[in-house]
Amino acid sequence: MSVSLVSAFLCCGAATFLLLNWLRRRTVQGKMKEAKWRRERRLEQMEKAARKFKEQNPGHQPASILSFTLPQLLGKLRDGSLSPEGVFYTYVDKALDVTRELNCVTDYLEDSESQLLHVKRQGKKGLLFGVPISIKDSIDCKGHDSTLGLVKRLHKPATADAVIVQVLKQQGAIPFVKSNVSQSLMNYDCSNLIFGRTVHPVDNTRTPGGSSGGEGALIKNGGSILGIGTDIGGSIRFPAAFCGICGIKTTGNRISKRGIVTGIRGQKTLSVGVGPIARDVDGLVLCLKALLCDKMFQLDPTVVPLPFSEEVYSSSQPLRIGYYTTDSFTMPSPSMKRAVLETKHLLEKAGHMLVPFKPLNIEHFMMNLVPGGLFADGGAAYLEILQGESVDPSLKELLLLAKLPAWLRSLLSWIIRAISPRMSKLLESMKEKSVNQLWKFHTEIEEYCHEFFAEWKRLNLDVMLCPALGPAFKIGFPGKLSVATSYTFLYNVLDCPAGVVPVTTVTKEDEEDLKTLRGHYSDIWDRTFVKAVEGATGLPVAVQCVALPWQDELCLRFMKEVEKLSREKQRNC
Repeated sequence: MSVSLVSAFLCCGAATFLLLNWLRRRTVQGKMKEAKWRRERRLEQMEKAARKFKEQNPGHQPASILSFTLPQLLGKLRDGSLSPEGVFYTYVDKALDVTRELNCVTDYLEDSESQLLHVKRQGKKGLLFGVPISIKDSIDCKGHDSTLGLVKRLHKPATADAVIVQVLKQQGAIPFVKSNVSQSLMNYDCSNLIFGRTVHPVDNTRTPGGSSGGEGALIKNGGSILGIGTDIGGSIRFPAAFCGICGIKTTGNRISKRGIVTGIRGQKTLSVGVGPIARDVDGLVLCLKALLCDKMFQLDPTVVPLPFSEEVYSSSQPLRIGYYTTDSFTMPSPSMKRAVLETKHLLEKAGHMLVPFKPLNIEHFMMNLVPGGLFADGGAAYLEILQGESVDPSLKELLLLAKLPAWLRSLLSWIIRAISPRMSKLLESMKEKSVNQLWKFHTEIEEYCHEFFAEWKRLNLDVMLCPALGPAFKIGFPGKLSVATSYTFLYNVLDCPAGVVPVTTVTKEDEEDLKTLRGHYSDIWDRTFVKAVEGATGLPVAVQCVALPWQDELCLRFMKEVEKLSREKQRNC
């Protein structure tokens, strides 16, 4: 074969490759453009519906409806002093206003108007009678896409409602919008290239958290009174903490996950929790009381048929509470540490016993167990999710690591071991495992969980008080700080119910203390963390409340106690 023929063949191959790549990108861009157009039509539909209601009801007063807590709203809906139509269209209108400002709604569930009519005809009023509810993008609603911010999932409408949506409807709730998420759900920012970026409700240079960030922003600014999210490493707790509202990740199999799309399917290291997000703990409690019912247990036999325990939630017995201000891996911001210590002091004054607790070997947990579980296949599943996609900038660093060949990861791990030991361990842990290695790895995780719970039991603890990541990060920083998820990842691996409650805001003194924060390692991640949270005076800061697996009601009781004491303190200041 002549040199000229080989050259021609190579040029032809290169040209074909470039052409195919250009065509793929054009197709992707066309689908994204169409999805954005469709979203705008849905928002226009919301606007038309709300405007029609206001024209027909000129004396309607939405401000009072929006001011009610969920228990107050339910009371007025049940006694007839408020109509389901008035509440529904008030929230449709408000959600539209909020999303024009923050970009948090991705879809209008137009059959919500049919559900509204159905609710009015119901003879028995469910526990959530007439309550409009927002739903995270990844939860199936019949006739609508669950995109995860991925082009490949466009134009694939769900054929049925997720079990949790079916139960909500049976209880009289009206799911009415779907909310924005981070692309692939594998990031705690809230941005994708289809629907764009959702911004923080107080400071639009910051993220509302993710992946359930659309829920956090929408609820904080009053566009929804109750929302449903999912959490594989903090995806409920980050938005709730960043935005200054409440959220709980339940025990993994306490609420059905049928009809809920996850990022990396098949991995078993991190338990996915489903749970509500609301303005206060009362909203979370009402939602879980409605969900933990016979209807859900009938629809999904994999869910443990454990109804809500009012006895546990309503108990007033003093609690024995473990606490820590740092996990010795992610250095807490000054406001995170202060939030825990101030809450500890309030709890002690209220008669509870606080016991110091030291989390077990979080460096090994974060640098070996978490990445070793998520990337047990060497990153193949993660790469498959993003194959053919235009990738959001917040994912590019993690995607780069996943794309590295195994031999290059090992080489880089060895080269940087002395200068960046945490990065070195992370790279080493992302290698593909054989079946035998995977079984041994699962055994190691089980042993870690047993050791953690043994220490919990040795101290005779009821619940745990610990930091919640915060304040809200500046846009773009979550993708650079996957290691900062240590405070939340822990309780997904342990499969503990965990919730967050806002207790304070960042002060000028916190900002001054931040200037001297060095971190536990003084490496690039520690320095980046300081940059992510600086300049946040006035933003909310939460604490995290945790209970043992299956003790979700005890977790809620603890959250309610923290909320009550912190609100009393704020009123007395």
